[in-house]
Amino acid sequence: MNNKPQINLPAIEFKSKVVNDQTFIWDALRGKYLLLTPEERVRQHVIAFLISHCGVVAQSIAQEYPIELNGTAQRADIVVIGNNLRPYILVECKAPEIDITQEVWAQAVRYNSVLNARYIILSNGHKHICAEWDGKSYKAMQSFPTMQY
Repeated sequence: MNNKPQINLPAIEFKSKVVNDQTFIWDALRGKYLLLTPEERVRQHVIAFLISHCGVVAQSIAQEYPIELNGTAQRADIVVIGNNLRPYILVECKAPEIDITQEVWAQAVRYNSVLNARYIILSNGHKHICAEWDGKSYKAMQSFPTMQY
C-alpha cells in the first residue's frame, strides 16, 4: 500500500488477499471480499473512522444504500441509520484523485433530497466536507458529526 496516496484519516488494519494480481479487502460489515479500488479504500477508512471516532455502531451502517431518484435507481456509498430507523448520516466517497467539487456536493444533496439525513459527509480520503441539514439549509461543520444513541 506504500505506492498509494496517503489517506487523511487514521490508519486501519484490514485483511486482504491477492487474486490474479488484484487486491481484495475483507469487508466485515458485508461479510465478503471486495476489490480494493481507490474509492473502496476511502470507504473503508471512512467507515473505520465513523466507528472509532464518531460513536457510530457498525450495525447502523449500510453500504451501497439504494435510493430511487426521479425514477432511477441510485446508490449512496454509506448511510448511517439513526435511532428512529431513518437515515442520519449520508456519506459520499470518491477516489483520492477525484476532487470534491460542486458536482459531488450536488450529487449528495440530490441523494439527501430523498433520504433527508441530518448530516452529509463528502470524502476523497484527503479532503472531508461535513454539513448539517436543518430542514431548510446546509450549514458547514468543522468536523465529522458524532452519533448520539
